[in-house]
Amino acid sequence: MASRQEEKERRRAERVAREQAEATAHARKRRLGIVAGGVLGAAAIAAVVIAVVASGGGTKHGTNGPKATGAGNIKNVAIPAVKETDLAAAAKLAGCTMLSPKSEGRGHVDTKVTYRSNPPTSGPHSPNAASDGIYGPGDTPPAENYIHALEHGRVVFQYKPGTPVQVIGQLQSLVDEIQTNGNPRVMLFENDTGMPYTVAATAWTHLIGCDKVTPATWDALRAFQSRYDLKAPETQFVGPE
Repeated sequence: MASRQEEKERRRAERVAREQAEATAHARKRRLGIVAGGVLGAAAIAAVVIAVVASGGGTKHGTNGPKATGAGNIKNVAIPAVKETDLAAAAKLAGCTMLSPKSEGRGHVDTKVTYRSNPPTSGPHSPNAASDGIYGPGDTPPAENYIHALEHGRVVFQYKPGTPVQVIGQLQSLVDEIQTNGNPRVMLFENDTGMPYTVAATAWTHLIGCDKVTPATWDALRAFQSRYDLKAPETQFVGPE
C-alpha cells in the first residue's frame, strides 16, 4: 500500500514539475515575443522619424520646386575685393535704393499672383520653393516659387533682361563667393517682370535695387546678403529645398 501511495506521489510530483516547466517555457516564449515586438516597433518608429526628417518635417517644403539650371555658357567675371561692409554706407556709395515693402502675406496658392513690389519681397506663394543656385538667362523660376524661398530666409539676386554678359558673370562670381564661404542659401536669375533696376537683391520684406553697376555695387549686394540672410518667418527650414 505504501508503495502505491509513493508511486502516486511520484507521478503527481512529475506532473507538477512538467506543468511548471511548460508554464515557464510559455512565459519565456511570451517574453521573447514582447521583446521582439518592441524591437520591431522601435525600428518602425525610427524608420518613420528618419523618413520625416529626410523630407524636411511633416509638411513638404519645396521638394517639387524649380531647380537651378547653372550658368550655361556664361563665364564668371572677377569682382572687386571687399572695401565697405556697412550696408547703409555701401548702398549710398553705390547709388542703390533700399526699401522695406510691407508684407503682402504668406498664404499658399496654386495660381499666379500679382505682387505690389517689383521685385516682389513677400506675399502668397506656391507650396514649392525654388531651389538655391544659379539659373541661366531665360530660365527664371516663377515668382510664386522664389517668394516661398524668401520666406525660408533666402536672398535672391536678380538682373533685368539685356544686362551685359560681363555683369551676369560678375553676379555669378558673387554667388560663388557667398557659397564658397559656406552659405548655400542664395540664388541668381534674370528678372522677367519688368523691374526698374539693372540689378537687385531681395529678402523677405526687404529690397535693394541698383540702377547702374559700379565697383561699389558689389559691396552693397554683399552687405545686403549678410544683413538679411535667414531674416524670414520660416528660418527653421534651412536645408536644400
